[in-house]
Amino acid sequence: MRKLVVAIGSAALLLTACGGTQPSSAGTSTTSSAPKESGTLTVLAAASLTTSFNKIKVDFESAHPGVTVRITYDGSSTLVQQITNGAAADVFASADQNNMDKVTKASLNDGTPQLFARNKLEIAVPPSNPKNIASFADLAKPGVVVVVCADAVPCGAAALKVEAATGVHISPASKETAVTGVLSKVESGDADAGLVYLTDVNSAGSKVKGVPFPEADKAINDYPITVLKNAPQSALAKEFVAFVRGEQGRKELGAVGFQLP
Repeated sequence: MRKLVVAIGSAALLLTACGGTQPSSAGTSTTSSAPKESGTLTVLAAASLTTSFNKIKVDFESAHPGVTVRITYDGSSTLVQQITNGAAADVFASADQNNMDKVTKASLNDGTPQLFARNKLEIAVPPSNPKNIASFADLAKPGVVVVVCADAVPCGAAALKVEAATGVHISPASKETAVTGVLSKVESGDADAGLVYLTDVNSAGSKVKGVPFPEADKAINDYPITVLKNAPQSALAKEFVAFVRGEQGRKELGAVGFQLP
């Protein structure tokens, strides 16, 4: 009788053990049936987005195993030219509405561009600020070497708006095709001051000193983003746009000082 009880108990344990493996097996089956994303997503982004988008790229790739995000940074006007010339890309993030409008007028967008950030100008000077720049008007003083963005670039267009609003005329030593070119000349000491974005100053850290000026509020730039028509990775591109505008994207953008709509 004792042997029978032991045998029944062992069988019960065996059945229990077998039953315990069933959820694990079912879970494995469910995971393996989920669609796996893969491929390379190509993004064209304004140069002022470099720091935040580099972090968003890492975050997005971590959330999408098998996906690689390749980002080209440049002045928005240069990127628009690449798009209109037929560059194969999935997403375009512009530093102003004017350059995004060129894409939509050419019907090269897929869906309505979405606003995801705003930015404003700030003066960048070397850490020692050798010319004691303290205001926008100081940029027009004789002997001050100033660098700005080209007129067609969003940061250059914003500088022109501030000049028109204040009546202060700047005679720059050079006009760069991207805001990163302006920042580089200040960092290297080739310029006494440069007009960049507040986010560029924050991203540069101790390499430059920022000089805010109230007139910058007269030329705040909207940053729109869109999936491009005929995007090779259309579905992934839509996910990336949503990611940029979502919680994680807003966190990275806000960390360097972008205003969030």
